[in-house]
Amino acid sequence: MPAFTLSNPDTVPTPRPGTYSNLAEIPLGDRTVLVLAGQVALDAERNLVGGDDMRAQTDCVFAIIEAILTSRGATFADVVNIRTFLTDIGRIAEYGEVRNKYLPSTPPTGTTVEVSRLFIPGALLEVEVTAIV
Repeated sequence: MPAFTLSNPDTVPTPRPGTYSNLAEIPLGDRTVLVLAGQVALDAERNLVGGDDMRAQTDCVFAIIEAILTSRGATFADVVNIRTFLTDIGRIAEYGEVRNKYLPSTPPTGTTVEVSRLFIPGALLEVEVTAIV
């Protein structure tokens, strides 16, 4: 029996079958580690949201992450690590303005890197988080 569960909460866009799961849950006694797959700015029909607007895409991504966390009784205060992939590191300030609205005053550990492109054409960022609830 696996020591973890993979799932796709109903509150977020479902990945194409056979590609990935949005969430891994790892029980640790009275706590559970939540490992979220990288999220991009997609609506329920898997269309890119926000065009070339970094703030709009970032807000969409964080709303998706929030929906996944909420589905498991977690909040951004439970996030211990955040990893961000930007297609243009020069736009990090735009990303940071929105990110800071979601994260608690003491932010989690994190990594932000620039990548040449993401799996969805036009996506400006992908964000994944790990939380403990």
